[in-house]
Amino acid sequence: MLACLGPARAGAAELRVVSTFSILSDLAKNVGGDRIALTTLVGPNGDAHTYEPRPADLKALGAADVILANGLQLEGFLPGLMQASGARAPVAALTDGITPRLNGEEDHDHDGQDEDHDHGDVHGAGHGGGQGHEQAHEHEQAHEQAHEHEHEHGHHHHGKYDPHAWQTVPNARIYVSNIARAFCAADRQGCPAYEANARAYDGKLAALQAELEAAIAGIPADRRTIITPHDAFAYFGQAYGFKFEAPQGMSTDSEASASGVAALVRQVREEKAAALFLENISNPRLVEQISKETGVKVGGKLYSDALSGPDGPAATYIDMMRHNVRTIRDAVLASR
Repeated sequence: MLACLGPARAGAAELRVVSTFSILSDLAKNVGGDRIALTTLVGPNGDAHTYEPRPADLKALGAADVILANGLQLEGFLPGLMQASGARAPVAALTDGITPRLNGEEDHDHDGQDEDHDHGDVHGAGHGGGQGHEQAHEHEQAHEQAHEHEHEHGHHHHGKYDPHAWQTVPNARIYVSNIARAFCAADRQGCPAYEANARAYDGKLAALQAELEAAIAGIPADRRTIITPHDAFAYFGQAYGFKFEAPQGMSTDSEASASGVAALVRQVREEKAAALFLENISNPRLVEQISKETGVKVGGKLYSDALSGPDGPAATYIDMMRHNVRTIRDAVLASR
């Protein structure tokens, strides 16, 4: 559920919003328009798995009216960072209301982890003391707090559920609804504008869903096994009829074992994978190695956990989904 929201803001000042990564920020811009002042912790082409907090992030969190997070334990750094910054803003877990996928790489329980899917990484974050520290101390404290939390909850694992829920348009529509609710709760005066913006953007997302389904329909059913560097596309695969395999698993900062890569090479050969793809946030080395050993060509670059820069092919969420589907379709059809 959404975290308990504080009292509504008075006046028409900009709502100070902090978003944890670029995809959420684009959704937030479409809902908030010019009523919000938005800070993004992990920007375009950035990787939330390897995020390093900066003093400016502490200041933004400390001054925020609303914090937008994915939830499902994607942002392992957030509770420690909130404590270090003294942040008291409500945290909206945007995956609230989706049907989460079980994380296939988590076959055992982790002591102290919440088995419920109510986004334990963004609830109950400590609200620490004053903000009058020097920048160097703030930076060190942020690193220490984030590191301690990662150590406690497992930096290389997301937990019981796969957090990459934004990779389907129906889930993104739920994210947008949650953003509008969070903004309305923090800024009642702006609520009509947020709700109108959310409705207009939801119409665009509904049209996008129909567009993607039409594009995917032309891909043969026996040409839908895809290899990507890390396992970020399981929701996409489930919704749109693809099977994704990845040497790194869920997190980009985990190491793929030699045996794991060898097993994947065998699987690519046996299942006749249709295409291999790079990702904007992952090292291309593993995919290039698999391509060399199997003869399957690299079909291009997909955008998984981050948007591209403003001049790139995935500068917005809608652009990202279009680019990914178009890139997959073109590579698969070219490989026939």
